[in-house]
Amino acid sequence: MRRLSLKSLRRSGSYLRNHGRQALLPYLFLIVATLSQLAVPRMIRNVIDAVTTGSVASQVLTALDQVPEAMRPMLGQLLPTILEALNYPADWTFEQLTSQLTTDQADAPQALVTALVAILVFATLRGLFAFLQSYWAEKNSQSIAYDLRNDLYGKIQKLSFSYHDKNQTGQLMIRATDDVEKVRLFLGQGLLQLVGALILLTGTLIILFTTNVELALATLPIMPIAMVLFVFFSGASRPMFTKVQQKLSTLNTLLQENLAGIKVVKSFSREKEQQSAFRVAADNLMTQSIAIARLFMFMFPLVFLVANLGQSAILYLGGKQIITATLSIGEWQEFSLYLIYLFMPIAQFGFIITQMGQAAASADRIFEILDAKSDIVDKPDAIVLPPVKGSIKFENVTFRYFGGGEPVLKNVSFDARPGETIALLGATGSGKSTIINLLPRFYDPTEGSIRMDGRDLRDVTIESLRAQIGIVLQEIMLFSGTIKENIAYGKPDASLDEVIAAAKAAQAHDFIIAFPDGYETHVGERGVTLSGGQKQRVAIARALLLNPRILILDDSTSSVDLTTESHLQEALNKLMQGRTSFVIAQRISTVMNADQILVLDKGEIVARGKHKDLMENEPIYAEICNSQLLNETDALAAEGGRQ
Repeated sequence: MRRLSLKSLRRSGSYLRNHGRQALLPYLFLIVATLSQLAVPRMIRNVIDAVTTGSVASQVLTALDQVPEAMRPMLGQLLPTILEALNYPADWTFEQLTSQLTTDQADAPQALVTALVAILVFATLRGLFAFLQSYWAEKNSQSIAYDLRNDLYGKIQKLSFSYHDKNQTGQLMIRATDDVEKVRLFLGQGLLQLVGALILLTGTLIILFTTNVELALATLPIMPIAMVLFVFFSGASRPMFTKVQQKLSTLNTLLQENLAGIKVVKSFSREKEQQSAFRVAADNLMTQSIAIARLFMFMFPLVFLVANLGQSAILYLGGKQIITATLSIGEWQEFSLYLIYLFMPIAQFGFIITQMGQAAASADRIFEILDAKSDIVDKPDAIVLPPVKGSIKFENVTFRYFGGGEPVLKNVSFDARPGETIALLGATGSGKSTIINLLPRFYDPTEGSIRMDGRDLRDVTIESLRAQIGIVLQEIMLFSGTIKENIAYGKPDASLDEVIAAAKAAQAHDFIIAFPDGYETHVGERGVTLSGGQKQRVAIARALLLNPRILILDDSTSSVDLTTESHLQEALNKLMQGRTSFVIAQRISTVMNADQILVLDKGEIVARGKHKDLMENEPIYAEICNSQLLNETDALAAEGGRQ
């Protein structure tokens, strides 16, 4: 698990490298900002040393001037003690001491001003380059998120139906949102913080060793201890972050499903049960999040304990050196500030590891999608399908979902000549929808082949195949936008006249112009503002606008009343002329004029022929037909009575 996560995280780094020089800018700015930060303690030391030296020189000179003339000969005897206390060479004369003290006193104000100006300059540089670093880091991170989301969306669009059958919508949504955000934060900011912490740590150690080797050596034991702690906590946290993302996906899936099916929930008064299920998912997420928080709440105090132990050792050794006059106050203050710079990156590593653990788990989940193989792809030598006449041939087609289990279709064979209407009849689960799903290659046959104008569907490109097929599925999906945009979905450049013509053919024009905004009426999410029959007619218009050679109607008149269906069927009959059409219908009346009626049962064709022949030769079909015709007659009578 750990190796996979690191590999995925490294792979996600390629999205940063794709931006070339732009990706390097925040790191260049980071170096300048960090070096400016490292220079400040040395300037502060110069300030303190300038003040201390000037003050001491002034006090000593004042004291020397106040010595009575009679006692001046005794100063020669005290000179070695004074030189040692002031840390001056032991062989200096009284005149050299006086001259140096006078120089120190005179130079102190200039040294103070110089050091303060230098602090101001370095602080300005750090502020400026820190801003540039943050700006370009954020720009890079947003660019990474943009690229990742586009790649994910593009991949999800290309994955076959079988992949979507096995994966929940909520799971895919959380990977394109929350998982991408976590990878973005680490690559755009966490990685930069890591590099900055390493530069600050390395620079601080170099300065410490060049300043005071003894004190620097005292800081070394805390480094390996801290690193071991970080490695341990990183390994322990990564699988925990993976579980958090899984729990979050479960919660998101539950939320998405309930919002999409809110009418069903309310219709069956299942609000309390759904609330209970959501609470369980939220509790699971909270429990896992608390487990991670508990881990890090234990880690941070432990790291700070190690850092404080190291600081205690520095305080002890530094204090001894100040007492013995081998360390100046300015040097001690400089060392103390650099010591903060040493502990600061160590503390930062804890936060960076948290980000890295989250990003590693999320990167795994992102690349799990990006690496997914689609079952339906173009062959390397696939050709573009030329305009077809509409000949369809199923040859011993057997199909199993996910490659296993009982076959949904068993050795299905039939021919459809150009312009024919093929009606598919059968009970739920008989294989009707599977046949029409195989035609546009939503799935490929497990065995056998499907040919269009003599070409195996697997030998032509998917795009060129689907461009010649118009589909109205049983589950109508309209997108947020206007009615015009939904009808022109497959042909965005269609003119308004073309859209209106398709709507008229689908018996949709009259209800559309009845809306105040006509074709510019917004349909709402999933077409919620339209009735079932209206949505179906818009979907039919959407398919007809493409003027396809092959037309698939999956129970496309099921949501309209019998009167509307008769008008709609009349229009469809005209539109199906010259096209090879496949029609799934629950009502016999909608398929009576079909050139071929295929009756399916448990994945097999148990009867085939025209309506008249089947009525005479197939008792089962005749029974179904008579039963349904009787029901439809009763329904029409009832409808007429209401009018």
